[in-house]
Amino acid sequence: MSAPSSQPGDAVLHRKIAEQLSQHYEVVKTQHVRDLFARDAQRFERFSVEIPGLLLDYSKNRITTETMSLLADLAREANIEGWRDRLFGGEKINTTENRAVLHVALRNRSNAPVITDGEDVMPPVNAVLDKMGLFAARVRGGEWLGYSGQVITDVVNIGIGGSDLGPQMVYQALKPYRHERLRVHYMSNVDGAHVLDVLDGLNPATTLFIIASKTFTTQETLTNAQAVRRWFLRAAGDEAYIAQHFVAVSTNTDAVRAFGIDPANMFEFWDWVGGRYSFWSAIGLSIVLAVGMGRFTDLLAGGHAMDQHFQQAPLEQNMPVILALLGVWYNNFFGAESHVVLPYDHDLRSLPAYLQQADMESNGKSVDRTHTAVKYQTGPVIWGATGINGQHAFYQLIHQGTKLIPADFIVSLQPHETVGEQHDILMANFLAQTEALMCGRTLAETRAVMQAEGRADDETIAHKVFAGNHPSNAIMLDKLTPHTLGMLVALYEHKIFVQGIIWNLNSYDQWGVELGKQLAKTILPELTAVEDTLAHDGSTNALIQRYRDTKK
Repeated sequence: MSAPSSQPGDAVLHRKIAEQLSQHYEVVKTQHVRDLFARDAQRFERFSVEIPGLLLDYSKNRITTETMSLLADLAREANIEGWRDRLFGGEKINTTENRAVLHVALRNRSNAPVITDGEDVMPPVNAVLDKMGLFAARVRGGEWLGYSGQVITDVVNIGIGGSDLGPQMVYQALKPYRHERLRVHYMSNVDGAHVLDVLDGLNPATTLFIIASKTFTTQETLTNAQAVRRWFLRAAGDEAYIAQHFVAVSTNTDAVRAFGIDPANMFEFWDWVGGRYSFWSAIGLSIVLAVGMGRFTDLLAGGHAMDQHFQQAPLEQNMPVILALLGVWYNNFFGAESHVVLPYDHDLRSLPAYLQQADMESNGKSVDRTHTAVKYQTGPVIWGATGINGQHAFYQLIHQGTKLIPADFIVSLQPHETVGEQHDILMANFLAQTEALMCGRTLAETRAVMQAEGRADDETIAHKVFAGNHPSNAIMLDKLTPHTLGMLVALYEHKIFVQGIIWNLNSYDQWGVELGKQLAKTILPELTAVEDTLAHDGSTNALIQRYRDTKK
């Protein structure tokens, strides 16, 4: 497969508007955003959108009104509105797996019918939510007891990928709302060190385990679950006690029963729920246990509010569409290869990792919907960390490096806890970084600063100049609550969807994760085999043999 082209506009050459965008890029690429602000006193008003609880300021981007008009035309040419209707209408837009994509139904608080395969999915969705709520109420209220008659104090969620990253991110983000007695832990890595680290200090008699695996065959999850089962039985002794300490989020009743879990404590979800979009489903059981069903419902309602905005707002005022189009603008015209997410909120520290999977597993594709290799760049590398920490780590590269890295800055206007002036310092840094990236500092300005500080010009002055013109979006939450968190996550989900449509991708399969899994199953028995015959490449053969020798 040949490498995708990096010529401006090649990414959307299957779109007629691409040529106009390419010509427009040649004009805009030399313009500095600080000059655009100087010429337009209304730029913030022109390039910002607000819905209750959330503000998007995208005025610090390398765009003009013509840019956004042309990009909106690109969205229309890609039939974003039609694809959006197909998504919400329950059509099987995941064509390689012949599945609908209905995570939006999981948070459909209007309860309007959502039909797929001729059936309304809302009754079973609501039934599972009710079941989750009743179970969580028993655990949270102290009615559900362990084998020794004690209340549950700790919950361990055993999953991987979307069954781990999503619930863990939400659990961290909603710390101020957690139950005072229950502590939730997340186990994903098949590395035994992670298993032991999670179990360290836990009491088997007061710990509840959630095994989150749709098929109940996921190797990493079931390997960890079996290790935990053995650990539990060493203390409990009787296998009958497993039913009091293990529940499952799965669809495989037989395997769940064989493990020792009462099928009555199996929480269902469906094949139209992708793993990276699954915390809205029964995969969110650990969230419900932590914050309660009422606040989980608030989380769903926030997602639904963003769904409604995405469905109803004109493309030019549509937050997910705007973020998606800006991403295409930089990825496919400016040649940006990555996008950084910078939450200025400690409770959102896992959001970048969550979005890595959501975005890169969705649009990290090189074959389009017509089963043809693409000749353009698709999904960017998503990365990031909490903003203040990043300022003392990788911001140097963003400010003065040779790569263009668009950035999303995320902040909560109101903190849950006030410690002196710390939130003011946090906000000041948030604002300063977006301004510095955009404005930069010229040679003359740098010279003036040095002179004001009583320092003469020297050969180091060039190192203190900032080019600026680095694009960023500012996403401001009124306060980090279950509702606004739901809005924020749904915003990114729909952004990913829109970009996938523009790039003509199926954003809802993930065949790229399969090959490594298949090869691992072949290699695993070879690690302990006696015979020396190996049929891999020279490097893999040598590494396997080195491991065999070490085990001896």
